[in-house]
Amino acid sequence: MKNITTFQKSINKKSFSRGWIIVIACMLIQAIPFSVASNIQPQFISYVIKGDGFTLTAFSLIFTIGTLASAIASPLIGYIYSKVNVKLFFLIGCIISGAGFASFALAKNLWQFYLIAAIVQIGTTIFSSIGIPLIINSWFNKEVRGKALSLAFAGGSIGNIVLQILVVNSLMSSGFRETYFKYGVISLIVGVPITLFLLKLPDKDTISIKEKPSSKTNKLDKSNGFSFKELRKMKIFWIFSIGYVFIGLAIAALSIQYPNYLKILIKNSSAFIGITPHFIGTIGSLFAIFSLIGNLLGGILFDKIGVTNSLIIAFILSVISCISLIFTKNSPTLSYVFSITKGLSVYSYMMGPAYLTSHFFGKKNFTTILGITNLMFAIGFSVGSTFFAIIVNKLGYTAAWSFILLFIIIAFSALIFADISVTKTKKSFN
Repeated sequence: MKNITTFQKSINKKSFSRGWIIVIACMLIQAIPFSVASNIQPQFISYVIKGDGFTLTAFSLIFTIGTLASAIASPLIGYIYSKVNVKLFFLIGCIISGAGFASFALAKNLWQFYLIAAIVQIGTTIFSSIGIPLIINSWFNKEVRGKALSLAFAGGSIGNIVLQILVVNSLMSSGFRETYFKYGVISLIVGVPITLFLLKLPDKDTISIKEKPSSKTNKLDKSNGFSFKELRKMKIFWIFSIGYVFIGLAIAALSIQYPNYLKILIKNSSAFIGITPHFIGTIGSLFAIFSLIGNLLGGILFDKIGVTNSLIIAFILSVISCISLIFTKNSPTLSYVFSITKGLSVYSYMMGPAYLTSHFFGKKNFTTILGITNLMFAIGFSVGSTFFAIIVNKLGYTAAWSFILLFIIIAFSALIFADISVTKTKKSFN
């Protein structure tokens, strides 16, 4: 018996170390392939529209098209993951994303940019939005899953900070076509070997950081969870999903519209006299730093104080960030409050969908359910900025930010209600 215990401890120690190697690998995937596909494209805008003669509005549609393509594909991607070899499908996603980004160098017409943007974002969704949460969720139990997810997704923030500087220099020295090709190749060089040699699902006997098998058969059992067939008939799931629609609506406006808002204030507000446009870059950099902290903070909060308390904190931070923007016209200092609080709250939509999907609904159809959740968030995000612009044109910025504040309240009310309801349901089965 003693020998069996010693042997089991050696397996546990080995699997624990292997699990954190997986986290580091996921961080690198987020830092390079994900950041290349999702974070550096805005730097290309001015170079492409000048070089190929497109209008800003026409070329900017690549962001909407890419988001919608990944949103529509997410449920199918989640379903495919449940049917095929995870490592192979993950690898396919890395190849599609990296090769697709490199092929931007060959695009000459708008429709080609649109098509490639859709392909790139679908590939990125395969390995990032669904693939990484699936792998992390397979290795770690609820006690450390939050930390593992937060570290994995923090790679995107780290990569973004570094790549933004490198890409600007490359665009200035080499032009946009060579830069597209170069960074697409870099994405492949990093993503393909990491996937082949570092990423894997745990062995069946790995139980140290996985959830231990349970003899219970309740449909909300931790090792089982809901099937999607069961879940789609339940109001709680759709309340949860609608919560992420409103999160997407709010985040789109807060992420995309604030630079133009600050430019207008610098030009027209007496409180901003003497402040230069470089101020906006400082606000963006501050957000990038605190979003990294926010990703790490989120994992600790979810693990240590639970879902409801973590969501309440994210809600408070989001409300403060939005209110700060409303009153920034009276005090530029509130812009710093906005960037700090918004950065700290990013865990609610960066790692939140993956963590909450697993926590609420279990592992039975995790990838399919996560695909639906990502779809809901993307629907909100894809129309959020446009909706905001319409309200600004009709009623002005104060009214528009007030709508965003309302969306934040609706979103977190839905998520917190879902958590309380699911927790009660679980207790009723035990």
